[in-house]
Amino acid sequence: MINKRLLIKHLLAHNDENSFYDKKRKIDISHKEGKAKFLKHICALSNSNPKNNSYIVIGVEDEDNNIVGVDFFDDSKIQNLINAYLSHPPIVQYENIPFPHLPVDKVVGLVTIRPTGKITSLRKNIWKYYGGSVFFRDGSMSMPKVFDIEIKDVNSEIVEAIENNAQNNIEHTLDGVFDFMTTRKDYNAQYKVFKEYFVICWAGQKKLVKDEVFFSRVDIELINEQVRLFFSALDEVAITIDDNSFKIIEYVNLGLQNSSKYYPLEETTIRFENNASYNIETKLLFEPPQFDKKVLHHIYNSNNAIIEKLKKGLTLTKREEVDLKNLPATYLICFLNSFQEAKNKLTEAKPYLKTHGNGLYELYKESLRILRKVKYS
Repeated sequence: MINKRLLIKHLLAHNDENSFYDKKRKIDISHKEGKAKFLKHICALSNSNPKNNSYIVIGVEDEDNNIVGVDFFDDSKIQNLINAYLSHPPIVQYENIPFPHLPVDKVVGLVTIRPTGKITSLRKNIWKYYGGSVFFRDGSMSMPKVFDIEIKDVNSEIVEAIENNAQNNIEHTLDGVFDFMTTRKDYNAQYKVFKEYFVICWAGQKKLVKDEVFFSRVDIELINEQVRLFFSALDEVAITIDDNSFKIIEYVNLGLQNSSKYYPLEETTIRFENNASYNIETKLLFEPPQFDKKVLHHIYNSNNAIIEKLKKGLTLTKREEVDLKNLPATYLICFLNSFQEAKNKLTEAKPYLKTHGNGLYELYKESLRILRKVKYS
């Protein structure tokens, strides 16, 4: 089993990006340009390495390899995005890797690309790239190319060596457990061993609601691979454990006019097998709440008016400050109730929410996360 933190360190030892590895300060697939560039790199790395894994490391400064981290990114639907836009799509996995020196809400993103052995191409137009385009790696660049010969396998030996040097051992596992238990001791940190091999650590603020146990500020890590499986400062989460599996059901709090309730969003089940393997299954549970259209029209127009005032640098009233705090969630509700422009309005509000403080940017990111889950389900 590969320790992903060690793997990242070994990849970064190759200071220059190449045909099996790329590094990014950050990625943004919330808009067409960012989505197109991400798909281009996936396509190029898959085509340039037909017989071995390729990797993208996210959260690293390009000039000096300084690990600065990025926000936790929930990838449960990212394969659906890959399948929608690429022909002969590779299997793509996005994992969140914690590093001890980073803040608890920051990780390094690791994208693993497993090719199918066939040429991958764009299935349809996106941004400035045309459907049918084929990309390859040319040094550290992902470039469109015409191919007419068999692709040479030049990286398998070096990739295999890097992965072998990143294998986990008992010392790394114990260090990971002690590090987690020490760092998250303020939130009832616990651990469990599955199948005498896998170790999951988790922490969260426990509370009882109508005889049901929920957790908030939840952090869950698979220690063997140094992978953060779940992190949220906002969700309410129910956790169920047996000898073979670890199940997470996450809930989101939505509502209007000071009346809200929790809705189940997604169920994630990690099943551990006797042959030292595991698999992760996700199932979207979310049923968007429906509200009165007249009320939503009023809220939607009020949100738009607030954004216009912020653009002009005008001071908000106390009532508008309250509405601003609810703005990400209410735009989300509007979108889920067929106000198609609400998503664009939410994106338009991003810079003002980010600079306004008071946790508004975190609420914005949470709304985007829910939108992404629903869109690619």
